[in-house]
Amino acid sequence: MKLSLFSIFLIFTMLSCTGPEARKPILRKSSSVMHKSVQFNKALITAQENAFEKLIKLDSLSTYILSNFGFKYKVNVKSKTGYFPKTGDEIFYTYDVYNMEYQPIYSSAEIGVQKYIVDKQEIIEGLREGLKLMNVGDNVTFLFPSHKVFGYLGDQKKIGINQPLIYKVQLIKINKKNESN
Repeated sequence: MKLSLFSIFLIFTMLSCTGPEARKPILRKSSSVMHKSVQFNKALITAQENAFEKLIKLDSLSTYILSNFGFKYKVNVKSKTGYFPKTGDEIFYTYDVYNMEYQPIYSSAEIGVQKYIVDKQEIIEGLREGLKLMNVGDNVTFLFPSHKVFGYLGDQKKIGINQPLIYKVQLIKINKKNESN
């Protein structure tokens, strides 16, 4: 009797030690949502590029350059210096922000002089890349598509959702990180 009771106890213990079975993830097919999102973004970028092309045609006396970063720009005033900001340099600049109709959104008087340590601080992507194309004394107009500035959120103040912007930037000063730059 003791042996059979012990056997039953042992079998019961072994069967009860199985842990809970893991739940399998539920697969949701989101390819249609992703496809719609991709199509929307492609159409948005194309529309913004077309709007910039119209602006460039109106400004036929200026030469616009396509940057490697996905925006266009023109140099309004070119300085004689040849030093471009590098990682760790401290730079001082001012800028004005305009909508596509050249109506001011933010003025440099409102914003003031900005200080930025190149690639060490967070600023909008277009401006971060654009400042690296400038020398001290340069005045440049940048045509930024919405994904290079505030994107689908806007700034939640004056800049709307997916709004392309025109920035006029003046680079005032560069404090080099070290003299080997």
